[in-house]
Amino acid sequence: MNKPAEPRKRASVKLETAVKPKPRTPRKTSKKTLPKPPVASFKHRLLMIGLEVLGLAITAVFVVMILLGYSAGWFSGTRFFTSLLPFAIGVLGLILAAAVLLIGWWKLRKWLQDRAAILSPILAISFALVIGWFVMQNHFAQAFGHFRMLVGGKQEASRVTLAHQVYAAYRRYDPTQLLQMVNRAETYNPAIVEAAKVFDIDPNLLQGIAATESSFLPRDSRDGGHGLFQITQVPKAVMAQAGKQLAVNKPSLLDPRHNAFIAAATLKYYLTEMHNDLFLGLLAYNIGLANGGLRFIMQQYGATDFVTIQPYLQQLPRDYPIRVLSHALAFRLWKIEGRLPVYEEGDNAMRIQRIGIPGLQAEL
Repeated sequence: MNKPAEPRKRASVKLETAVKPKPRTPRKTSKKTLPKPPVASFKHRLLMIGLEVLGLAITAVFVVMILLGYSAGWFSGTRFFTSLLPFAIGVLGLILAAAVLLIGWWKLRKWLQDRAAILSPILAISFALVIGWFVMQNHFAQAFGHFRMLVGGKQEASRVTLAHQVYAAYRRYDPTQLLQMVNRAETYNPAIVEAAKVFDIDPNLLQGIAATESSFLPRDSRDGGHGLFQITQVPKAVMAQAGKQLAVNKPSLLDPRHNAFIAAATLKYYLTEMHNDLFLGLLAYNIGLANGGLRFIMQQYGATDFVTIQPYLQQLPRDYPIRVLSHALAFRLWKIEGRLPVYEEGDNAMRIQRIGIPGLQAEL
């Protein structure tokens, strides 16, 4: 009997999990990248910022002074609608313009910094150098004069008036005679310079006093003056101080060096007494102890400065400080330029005012 055939066993098929192929990463095309600029050190960045701020600050200061100076000249006066109000509007406009320029500079600075970090400091310093050059060439002398008047007020107005009296006195001198006196001074200049250094005084001031007193021809005068500086009566403390510096018990008025030391000590004494007011100090030097001295005269008449005391000095040489300073100006011009320029020729007047009067603030 035939057996039934057994059923076939199904072959177990192992399902192999299909391995997913790895996605291919697209190849990046190589691009040339610009090298990054090296990071500047902190000190270098600080230096660049400092130069930029310095240049902008110098430029801003000069521009403000010039614009305010011109405005003060244009709108000078006391009327509200024609002087005060326009000037105030001008100041407001200056503030708005400064804000706009500051914003503009900030945008320009970013554009410059993207190209080179040094460009903005260079541009700022260039601005300062350009305006500094114009200032040195006296292009804005009038504006600076108005600006000083604006800030200085009454005191500056008085100083400018007196300064121009000095310039006018220098203008009236005979150049030939002035040059002869400058040449005569050469013999005594070493002693004058030494005395000026000891008592911290401008030597040109002492030269101006000697020129006014004796024209550098030492002699005894009828009013009791002696020597190069025509020394008469001086306070005892002054004579003692001069003797101490000279290392002598009693200075000799006939010795030019001793005479210069006494004059320097006397001028220093009176400048201190007059609170370093140069005009009053020179006037007190000339008056000396007569009539109780200048301080007593000023208290008697209630005068407060050189301008207000002049009407009360009819019997005294009220022009003495002007003469001294005009001679001192001549010696300063000779020292700086090696000549005595004629005041009214060419641009000499502006240049002389820029050099300035010894003892006073030089004018730009």
